[in-house]
Amino acid sequence: RAPPQDTEERRRYLNARATTLKLLEERAVPVVNENDTVATSEIRYGDNDRLAARVATMIGADLLVLFSDIDGLYTAPPASDPKAEHLPVIARITPEIDAMAGGPASELSRGGMRTKVEAAKIAISGGTQMMIADGRVKNPLKAVANGARCSWFLAGSTPGAARKTWIAGSLEPRGTLTIDAGAARALQGGASLLPVGVRRVEGSFSRGDAVTIRAEDGTVLARGLVAYDSEDAARILGRSSREIEAVLGYPGRAAMVHRDDLAVVGD
Repeated sequence: RAPPQDTEERRRYLNARATTLKLLEERAVPVVNENDTVATSEIRYGDNDRLAARVATMIGADLLVLFSDIDGLYTAPPASDPKAEHLPVIARITPEIDAMAGGPASELSRGGMRTKVEAAKIAISGGTQMMIADGRVKNPLKAVANGARCSWFLAGSTPGAARKTWIAGSLEPRGTLTIDAGAARALQGGASLLPVGVRRVEGSFSRGDAVTIRAEDGTVLARGLVAYDSEDAARILGRSSREIEAVLGYPGRAAMVHRDDLAVVGD
């Protein structure tokens, strides 16, 4: 099994994703601040660029905008090199692009172009386009819309497609859900997997773990991130979603695996 922190990180990831998306659904604007509660060993204090990229990919954002004191990526620092050329579009982050960004000023570097390019790697790997623009001007987004110079980092896929790829190929399944024919048809049609369609639960897994979803004849239909641990999943299999609270004693999620957390074979 995966180390405990792996499952815990996925659990936190699902909670943070659900909370942020719910706030957006309610037309509230979430403000995510870099501090002790979100800093990890991979993100140094002050590294808001990469934190922003991780939040953007977590919620499946189409675009991440990073404002800076410069209007994009240049072939060299424009302040010291008069021959530096502005790069309006970066289709792929090559070693040459990495070199243009330069290295961190110190071990405790708090930004600069280096972390912005690192943020771009995170964003585009998750299917999120990224833009660097000058944030010093009034109404900077409007300025870009009106033609102000900026640098675009292009993603090779959409956030949804990138997420499905991650679920399908990057996580080791910790269990199996066997489902009936009706649920199988629903999955093929783009629906979530509800408890009522689950016939059997195998393996020991925690909420947020990846599971394999099979038809009753053993055919692999999908892979997904499960919303319940194996014990609770076994208690509610075959039940309608409205019975969940009565069975478990708490109002769990309506879906055993939400459609956003599913990678169906053949999609």
